Amino acid sequence: MEITLKVNGMTCAMCVKTIEAALKGLDGVKDATVNLGTETVRVVFDESRVGLNGIIKAIEDVGYSVVRERRDVVIKIGGMTCAMCVRTIETALKELPGVLDVGVNLGTETARVSYEPGAVDLDDIRKTIESVGYQFIGVEGEETYDVEGQLREKSLREMKRKLAIAWSIGIALFASMQMSRLGFEVRYLMPAQFIMATVAIAYAGRGIFEKAWGSLRHRNLSMEVMYSLGIGSAYFASVLATVRIIPEDFNFYEASVLLMAFLLLGRYLESRAKGRTSEAIKKLMGLQVKKATVLRDGKEIEVPISDVKVGDIVLVKPGERIPVDGIVLGGKGYVDESMITGEPVPNLKRKGDEVIGGTINKSSALKIEAKRVGRDTVLAQIIRLVEEAQNTKPPIQKLADKIVAYFIPAVLTIALLSFAYWYFVAGEPVLFAFTTLLSVLVIACPCAFGLATPTALTVGMGKGAEMGILIKNGEVLEIARKATVVLFDKTGTLTRGQPEVTDVVTFGMDEGEFLRLVASVEKRSEHPLGEAVVRKAGELGLDLGEPEEFEALAGRGLRAVIGGREVLAGNRKLMLERGIKTDGIEETLQKLENEAKTAIVVAIDGEVTGVMGVADTVKEGAREAIEELHRMGKKVGMITGDNRRTAEAIGKALSVDYILAEVLPGGKAGEVKKLQEKGEIVIFIGDGINDAPALAQADIGIAVGNATDIAMESGDIVLMRNDPRDVVKAIKLSQKTLGKIKQNIFWAMFYNTMLIPFAAGLAFILFGIEFRPEWAAGAMSISSVSVVTNSLLLKRTEV
Repeated sequence: MEITLKVNGMTCAMCVKTIEAALKGLDGVKDATVNLGTETVRVVFDESRVGLNGIIKAIEDVGYSVVRERRDVVIKIGGMTCAMCVRTIETALKELPGVLDVGVNLGTETARVSYEPGAVDLDDIRKTIESVGYQFIGVEGEETYDVEGQLREKSLREMKRKLAIAWSIGIALFASMQMSRLGFEVRYLMPAQFIMATVAIAYAGRGIFEKAWGSLRHRNLSMEVMYSLGIGSAYFASVLATVRIIPEDFNFYEASVLLMAFLLLGRYLESRAKGRTSEAIKKLMGLQVKKATVLRDGKEIEVPISDVKVGDIVLVKPGERIPVDGIVLGGKGYVDESMITGEPVPNLKRKGDEVIGGTINKSSALKIEAKRVGRDTVLAQIIRLVEEAQNTKPPIQKLADKIVAYFIPAVLTIALLSFAYWYFVAGEPVLFAFTTLLSVLVIACPCAFGLATPTALTVGMGKGAEMGILIKNGEVLEIARKATVVLFDKTGTLTRGQPEVTDVVTFGMDEGEFLRLVASVEKRSEHPLGEAVVRKAGELGLDLGEPEEFEALAGRGLRAVIGGREVLAGNRKLMLERGIKTDGIEETLQKLENEAKTAIVVAIDGEVTGVMGVADTVKEGAREAIEELHRMGKKVGMITGDNRRTAEAIGKALSVDYILAEVLPGGKAGEVKKLQEKGEIVIFIGDGINDAPALAQADIGIAVGNATDIAMESGDIVLMRNDPRDVVKAIKLSQKTLGKIKQNIFWAMFYNTMLIPFAAGLAFILFGIEFRPEWAAGAMSISSVSVVTNSLLLKRTEV
């Protein structure tokens, strides 16, 4: 069993380590992965040995809270006859991990089920009901509680209250400490300072100490332990000074409260910033429609989206979001698909066209047959893919993980050594040595290391999702930078994938009339070349006639009679058979063939009247994409099953470095492997279906296609739009996201490398300044906030 839970209260890499250690220590938990950026934990466990409640309790025991999103549904059940039926269904459903409450009503034949969507879904509930012998008829109603958003707002409000208390008392204590410099006897103020500091720490700092205790119970050193040591040491030293056990100089009341105030301020700013890192996913989730209008028994009725089934007829009015993936059965209108594909221009949808759930119907009403609903829709798959990708760890994260593993023991050692040096070796007063110890404990911050990767991944991959670029795992970020060859499958990727009329040459006949006549004949043909001619006539708005006679001539062309005129359209062989001379058009035919175009010769009443060139044309943006890849220092190749002459004509037009022609679909993976054996790092771009072996073989596989039929499981990157320029954007986005991770890790290392020595006494040696603990707290807070803010700058990055 695998579940993903939202966890509140995480602030740094040690929080990640604490939760992972607590979960992995549970009997039955096979794996636990915590993502600080998305504030989630993915747990793989044996449900026969440990339950969801046990997992949640383990997280709460170490001082964190699980965001338990709650969804209530009323399910219609068939086949119940007695109270034992009720008990059977209730017992079966309650055993599902994630089901919070079940109440079955025999009279109404319904079950009200409260469950957590992250742990269980309606399909699991349906299977469970059916497995005990009853019928899952459908869902009557549904109500979703946005607990996560509400909890975040509640948490921020509570943090504001704690900040107000901590800062007001901290500033008051700081002011009272300055009174000693004006000649006031501080000893008379110390009882009042004790009360103020105790109130502030007990209210605002309680959570810090609770989490520290939870970590210690699981034999784990977390940042809460470090903060508790700093704040607690300053506070208890002050208490001892208040009762005259140690000198009054050890009054650190203002330092203990200001330490906590700076820490809370940093966490408040960090929490607000982190809430913005996953905005892209929230926007995508916001596209999911809650209700739909369906046709049932000839009537229009509004039902919860969970009640819509495959095959239902859904009505979508202008301005409404399309609730399901489906096929247009009736109506014609423009649909805005920008939030799914990144394409800003609305697309015209007619009968037979596919539409995507979550997109907006901009004009007239549409009647749609549902083909994919719920978790199977493209939008649901996108959200799932991006969430999974944000939970992956690129190789560079291993560096941060190693640093964090040794960080706190190292800091504790430095703090103790600094105290020992200044007191026992340098002969400084114990107060000074104690101050350096406190400053080192407070200023050290692995939070920035822990936030470096997940925040950048969350923002970068969320930005990609908004652009229609889905990066499926973190390893892609590193490989994209190192890639040396970008290999495109030709058909449908660099070219449009269907023949088009590229040239029309006539001899003594109006071009429009020529096209109209030939298209009128070709519309009876099922050949792709004939379809290209008909499309061309349609684009020009020509009115086509109806042939009186029609004959398809296999391998040669066709013959028809229209308006009393005999029309022949085909190749040289057809013309020779009918005794029609082509000597005068050989130069034209040769030119078209040299450009890898298929020539259609047209004769009317025994005379050649024109020639059309038909070819699979280069897609818009293909040249631009290849030029940009060359500027990035990457070699570009093209692989195709077409004949070499056609491949070389297109390859030459696009200026590619490699042309691999006449390669069968099964041989593409072998060609990729040959390049890899030569030391190349290969990115392969294909349609994600026929090219699956090559996508898997490549160092990075990029699946390109339209959003309704793309194979989501193929490739490491999925492009929702069939635009070659998005390949460049995907590579650049990968590089920029990795760049942000590296920047974050560098600044985290720079911060700790520079400031820990200052806190340990370097500031005193160089400048004669005693580095105060409250200064350390301020600097520590800035480091975490700066990493999250730096990651958020990815949103504004152009790719």
